[in-house]
Amino acid sequence: MKRREFIAKGVVSSLAFTIVPRVVLGGNGFLAPSDRINLGFIGVGKQSYTLMHGLNNCKEINTLAACDVDRKKLQAFIGSTTKKLSELGKAQGDVAPYHHYRELLQRKDIDAVVIATPDHWHAQIAVDAARAGKDIYCEKPLALTIAEGRAMVDATRKYKRVFQTGSMQRSSYNFRQAAELVSNGYIGKVKEINVSVGEPVKQCDLPSMPAPDYLDWDMWVGPSPYRGYNPILSPPIEDDKWAWWRGYRDFGGGYITDWGAHMFDIVQWALGMDNSGPVQFIPPKQANANSGLSFVYANGVKVNHVEWGVHNAIQFIGEKGKIEVSREFIRSSPDNLAGLQLTSSDRRLYYSDNHYQDFVDAIKKRSKPICDVEIGHRTSTVCNAINIAYELQKDLKWNPKHEQFDNEYANLLRSRPYRGEWDFRQF
Repeated sequence: MKRREFIAKGVVSSLAFTIVPRVVLGGNGFLAPSDRINLGFIGVGKQSYTLMHGLNNCKEINTLAACDVDRKKLQAFIGSTTKKLSELGKAQGDVAPYHHYRELLQRKDIDAVVIATPDHWHAQIAVDAARAGKDIYCEKPLALTIAEGRAMVDATRKYKRVFQTGSMQRSSYNFRQAAELVSNGYIGKVKEINVSVGEPVKQCDLPSMPAPDYLDWDMWVGPSPYRGYNPILSPPIEDDKWAWWRGYRDFGGGYITDWGAHMFDIVQWALGMDNSGPVQFIPPKQANANSGLSFVYANGVKVNHVEWGVHNAIQFIGEKGKIEVSREFIRSSPDNLAGLQLTSSDRRLYYSDNHYQDFVDAIKKRSKPICDVEIGHRTSTVCNAINIAYELQKDLKWNPKHEQFDNEYANLLRSRPYRGEWDFRQF
């Protein structure tokens, strides 16, 4: 071969081996693999679709795997996720299906997990995920019990993970505006707060039925005391209705931990109680009461669980005015308060207008997101304590520092028994 031919062929050969897809190199409009945050989804019911779309819309996110004990729901979610990734130009092979979440956690290429299971699974999966070195996005309410929430905080801190609780109202204008107006004294000293959410949790009285063959019912029950299958707890994918496992003890906390985890969370935020909580819970004394409970903070602010005319909303009543807020509105008395622009001297709360991107940014910075695990734990503690007070029909004093009641039986209800191999405390 002549020298000139050799050099020419060498150049062509070199180019052939160095041309690689742009997505691998990164650059303007593309992310290199080292900049990607690879997700695995654990629990793929209806809420997971909202999370999947919101998170994958973040340019840094890619989804590699999903897990569920319902084979039909898992297949449907993988199909939707694969389509979404393709539309975004992120598709890099199939989204891998898993039946057991611990198999998903073993994957070294997964950086973070999204936990969207029923509440009774949150603690066990979150602790296992933290131990496996994964950052965590966990749906609200954070925990089924007070003790589980504290264990989730401890595991997150021990393994130095980023943890975002899915209390996304903190990333909404209405609620941030309301919380900042209240915390900066625009309605004067807060006298009373009314929170309109539904009823407390109740015992599960659903009849047992044969479980469908596509659902691993024993695994669905998991750490909770065993009971037979009922489609209200885990409806088939063809049923458009939301599952109502959240209404029953051992699986959820009723509307108190469902919508309450949103609304009481904003109360905590507005009052500056993200690292604390109330000191007393005062339930109505009549049997089977579904509303009328009050709880009190050390500064004397009283919060009432009561219907005040609007569902799933908060009413802050101060010495100089009133603010009412929901997802649909923020309104005030005097009228001009609701849209008031805060001044440079006002204390501003953590700003986020995208709960998913805030999680991504926290992972990149290794910082606490807007609804860190401690915040989620403190809010779910309020909700769980409300359910305990309703159940016992006793006034309960609560020490938010030591996380203890003044009642022996109430303290027992801070935790629950665990079935079989499951025990979130083993970390």
